[in-house]
Amino acid sequence: MKEMIQPSRLTEAAPVSWFQFATRHRAGIASIVVLVFPLIMPFTALAVNILIYGLYALGFNLVYGYLGLLSFGHAALFGTGAYLCGIAVVHFALPWYLAIAIGVLGGLLMAAMIGVLAIRTRGIYFAMVTMALSQCVYYLFYQAVDWTGGENGLRGINVRAVNILGVKLDFIDPLTRYYVIAAFVIAAFFLLSRILASPFGAVIEAVRENETRAKASGYDVTATRLITFVLSGGFCGLAGALQALHLSIVPIEIMHYDTSGIVVMIALLGGMGTFFGPMIGAAAFLMLENLVAVWTVHWQLIVGAVFMICVLFFPAGIWGTLISRGKR
Repeated sequence: MKEMIQPSRLTEAAPVSWFQFATRHRAGIASIVVLVFPLIMPFTALAVNILIYGLYALGFNLVYGYLGLLSFGHAALFGTGAYLCGIAVVHFALPWYLAIAIGVLGGLLMAAMIGVLAIRTRGIYFAMVTMALSQCVYYLFYQAVDWTGGENGLRGINVRAVNILGVKLDFIDPLTRYYVIAAFVIAAFFLLSRILASPFGAVIEAVRENETRAKASGYDVTATRLITFVLSGGFCGLAGALQALHLSIVPIEIMHYDTSGIVVMIALLGGMGTFFGPMIGAAAFLMLENLVAVWTVHWQLIVGAVFMICVLFFPAGIWGTLISRGKR
């Protein structure tokens, strides 16, 4: 009887693995890495490019990795954000923070228009439809010479210095430019982490794993696909706007299907369907490109060979392979 009325012993909590810790605090960990990143990079411009293309890949990964739809049209979302941000600065003389908001809005609207037409298709048909629509957008911006500069691109995106709470932010200073861009990227980290941790994030992965079961459970699969694609457009539009401010020009090549192909390579290299994968893939791809380009003009051949080796022997990508080994 005494044993029955004694308080039960507390069971010891299982130790938290590095993978579980990284999953719980993924946005915070990514933010810390971003803040110290320029200190370990050979030059600041490379660190900025990694941030921007990593953010671009985060948006793409939301559709490809988490929803399971391969898109070859994300260059249109990336380029629309860049062009609308640049047009806001060049033609309307808006401050850069309002121009960024317009770029994000442009990415959302362009994703909505493309998504409405493409989202009901599946597999290779979805990939081809998105690529075809992206090329239509490419030629639309190519022909709008008065607004976009045509084949010469949009030039003269001069970012004026602003004072925020007594702090002067001048984009001429490379380190200031990096940390301003990093602030937007960190905000995107926390927003994406919140989306993935929400019930809607669970629905996205449920649609990817078994569309029929998700539909039988009462979820609107078409609406889920469309909303996810639009959210992806917002992240890509933000990346494009930051790219326009970083380069001070928007080349027409930013909307070519090559730009869509690059983000596919980055996502596969880092690990699709993972939170950290796109950033790691962008770092690996751009650092490899910069290192090899110093030695030879045929850097694309070597980078392509390295990519093929990674796909053959590490199909889950760099971060995906680390996760699978950590789970074991």
